[in-house]
Amino acid sequence: MTGPTTPPLPAAAWRAALAGLPGMGPARLAAVLSRWPPDEAWRRVRDGRAHRDPAVAERLHRLDDGVVARWRHHAARVDVREAWERHRAEGVDVCAPGDPGFPAVLTADPEPPAVLFSVGDPAALDRARVAVVGTRRCTWSGRSLATELGTDLAAAGVCVVSGLALGIDGAAHRGALQSGGAPPVAVVGTGLDVVYPRRNADLWAAVAGAGAVLSEYPLGTRPEPWRFPARNRLVAALADVVVVVESHARGGSLHTVEAALERGVTVMAVPGPVRSSASAGTNGLLVAGSAPVRDAGDVLVALGLTAGARSRGEPSAGPRVDPAAARVLDALGQVPATLEQVAGRVGAPLATVAVELARLERDGVVAACGGWWQPIGAAPGPPSAREGSVR
Repeated sequence: MTGPTTPPLPAAAWRAALAGLPGMGPARLAAVLSRWPPDEAWRRVRDGRAHRDPAVAERLHRLDDGVVARWRHHAARVDVREAWERHRAEGVDVCAPGDPGFPAVLTADPEPPAVLFSVGDPAALDRARVAVVGTRRCTWSGRSLATELGTDLAAAGVCVVSGLALGIDGAAHRGALQSGGAPPVAVVGTGLDVVYPRRNADLWAAVAGAGAVLSEYPLGTRPEPWRFPARNRLVAALADVVVVVESHARGGSLHTVEAALERGVTVMAVPGPVRSSASAGTNGLLVAGSAPVRDAGDVLVALGLTAGARSRGEPSAGPRVDPAAARVLDALGQVPATLEQVAGRVGAPLATVAVELARLERDGVVAACGGWWQPIGAAPGPPSAREGSVR
């Protein structure tokens, strides 16, 4: 109870307290907060009454009695004001949908976080964003390419988003930091004072210092397996494009892919050796229709940017194409074609057409696959022909 000189706690304090209850995942928290203001929701949960409300019960389905008991037991021991002051003292910002500082990209998400904790500056998200994800058990080649992608994307003004995990995630963020370009953003599955994995403690601090680290969980939250698929949905929700560098056939990064596809976010994948288990998942994505990534240029094309575009996210002017290459590109059309088919349409020797296709491939305009050529993204043209979404 507050005294005459004690200011009332903000709604964010009660949201933070609710988020810290054992087993209170994002879906359960959203269900409880959809029914009452945060302070009332806390009282009902603390008293063991929240799950009995018909509207909450419908959203929670069957809530185990043991969960309700744990909530009551934990809430009875929590000093909400003390917990709130700790977040303020440690520089952790707490916001909810509609609050200043809540990432705009998450506002219309089908599963927005009911509360978001952050250190650093979430305004780093106010630009084109690419999630670079993959397996912790990556190869040297995969790690190297993830670092290169992070470096080149950040240098082009793109915010690199990932989960601060070992392997591909961490490599992408290290590359982004090395570039000195756009600040990176990480989403983690623990409290912002619980660094996991510990080996990435330096990287965690560097990302928070240059960009931002986000979480749905209050200080003190320990890592639990169920929290990471929930974390991955936010990685996907923040991205304009998701790039999977390496993934095993049932890798955790495929949770991010699934969340991205549910949101209409473009998914791209790096091809790998067919006998490498670390590439089984990514090669499967390519077979299913994901666009291939050879370097950052392919991703920038998908975003509608070039390496010269910066954080303001302006559409690029497109690569310059000379008349001979333009004729070849026009002859290629919008569907895959062989070299012989394109040469026949142009009425030029195979060697001449092959040279022009190679130049277009170098410029990121077309791609070759199994003897077939196909366009990548929009063809160069006047600005009006290139307008559209970055997705």
